Amino acid sequence: MAHLAHYRQAHPLPFIITHWINLICMVVLIFTGFYIHFPFFAAFMGIARGAHLFFGYLIFLNCLLRVILSLFLKSAPTGGTRQVDYDIKSFLPQKDNRHQLGAWIKYYLFFKKDHPLGGKYGVPQKLTYVAIPLLICFTFFTGLCLWAPTSVVGPFAAFNGLIGGVIVTRIVHNFCMWAFIIFTMIHAYLANVEGLAPSKMMFGWKEHGGLVYDPELHNIVGEDDLKD
Repeated sequence: MAHLAHYRQAHPLPFIITHWINLICMVVLIFTGFYIHFPFFAAFMGIARGAHLFFGYLIFLNCLLRVILSLFLKSAPTGGTRQVDYDIKSFLPQKDNRHQLGAWIKYYLFFKKDHPLGGKYGVPQKLTYVAIPLLICFTFFTGLCLWAPTSVVGPFAAFNGLIGGVIVTRIVHNFCMWAFIIFTMIHAYLANVEGLAPSKMMFGWKEHGGLVYDPELHNIVGEDDLKD
């Protein structure tokens, strides 16, 4: 199917940077998390624990920064346009993709060949991208529940006691890791299933031509033959 053009206005540089930081943090946290549970080579546990703690704090702070930036920085609310609005609006209901949830679900389940064109994020994406910061915060919280210096502090100790102890908290923390792994795999697949233009934008900030969309008319108004 035809695609909307990919312009830098859809993903301003600060959001590209926070995306990079998230990816690096997730890779390190997943690797060190596996190692802490299953030390598969010697003399690395101290480094693994230190890196896990550092990148755990970093991904949490990066998540907060990304949410705060969305309130103050502007981005294109849809592909195919250089018009911008406050970024937070891209995560809220939009006229550009109203009533598209069913069509997106059919597309994801392979019942529909083409996905709807409209807002920068499809309806399931919006729901997921709102859930991910919450998951990051919850995972960070359970990590502090497991870290010895904070595990005995007020809310962290109370959480451990509420759900049955540190062992159960460890299982919950591990489950969160697998949720991130599954999300990352699905996210990478869906982002590139129709071409590498989205990844070229997120990792190289490269624009790519395509259909031009007018967010005021909520319609395709032309085509941009911009080359990547």
